[in-house]
Order: sequence, then C-alpha cells, then structure tokens
Amino acid sequence: MTRTLVIVRHAKAEQFGPSDHERPLAARGRADAAAAGRWLAAAGIVPDEVLVSTALRTRETFAAIADAAGWEVEPWIDTTLYSAGVDTVLELLHAVSEETRTAVVVGHNPTVSMVAQLLDDGSGVPLGELATGAVAVFAYDGAWADLDVGSATLRAFEAPRG
Repeated sequence: MTRTLVIVRHAKAEQFGPSDHERPLAARGRADAAAAGRWLAAAGIVPDEVLVSTALRTRETFAAIADAAGWEVEPWIDTTLYSAGVDTVLELLHAVSEETRTAVVVGHNPTVSMVAQLLDDGSGVPLGELATGAVAVFAYDGAWADLDVGSATLRAFEAPRG
C-alpha cells in the first residue's frame, strides 16, 4: 500500500511569548498556515492521523491548516515532539496505525528538516529548506513500522505564503 507522509514545520511565530512553548503564531504565520491548508486541499491530501507538538505555535499551525483544508481529523498532541530528535519522530511514526494511509507531522526545526532529509530517497522532487510553514509530501510503500532512512520519495515540496 502506498502511504502519504506530510511533514510540516510550524508557521512563523512571534519572537516572544510567556515562554518558548507558549509563543503564538504571528499574523504572517496564520496567513501562511492557511495558504498551506489550501495548497494541501488542492493536492487532495486528507490525513487519517496527525501528530502535533504541544507548543502553541504548532497547534495553531495545525488548526489554521485544518480549517483552510476542511480537515476534520482530531490531532494527536504529543509532548515528545516539542523537543524530539530524529529517532523520536521515527519512533512516533513507527507507532502510526497500519490502517492509516496519510499521516501528518507538525513540528519544529531542526528536527523536521533532518527527518525530511533522512527519509528522502533522492528520486523525487528536490527537497528545499524547511522554512517556517514549509510542507514536504512523501510517498512511502511499506508498513509504518518499517519507515527508515532513504525509504520515502518526495512528491511535493512547498512553502506557501498567504
């Protein structure tokens, strides 16, 4: 079964908040996340499962994307994604339900960029820098538990701006 994995770096956040964890999206970030949602909807991407960091900016990014895309999926808000390394993100993806055809991860740099680079088998479109709000869409043939370095093909890459 061909699966789709979407990796999203949170959109542009305010520089300051009560804490780093509680920094909200900036106005540009809200607009860019909505543009990402419209882009994903136009690409026909509808997730079965979504993993989102507990940070306010990632939760707001997902909410804006989901609203603009018309998604009704409830995200899995995961405490480990906030400070996750590559191995942790892969472990979370390995735990995705086998019935899931499309999974989305909304997280932070440098981890999401490193995960995208490591998963990319190099045969698809060129992978650009995962700037704030960037979206990488991968195709993957296999079980989620077997997702590994160089096992996915980048089908689309975009950094939508609102």
